[in-house]
Amino acid sequence: ISGKCHLKFVVDENGGISNVEILKGVAGCQDCDKEAIRVVKAMPKWKPGKQTGRAVRVYFNLPINFKIQ
Repeated sequence: ISGKCHLKFVVDENGGISNVEILKGVAGCQDCDKEAIRVVKAMPKWKPGKQTGRAVRVYFNLPINFKIQ
């Protein structure tokens, strides 16, 4: 099984990750999609986006490649 899973999520003002969604999953592999969501939710805090010196919420799109042999 191989393919690319595209995720969209929000990085909050404090760097936390929320609202994780699948934009395009790996065809025929629901478990790959679930694993991608699990990994993103388990990430440590990110640096938040800044606008005019203030931390703001931002959307981030992240592709994850799967190659299972």
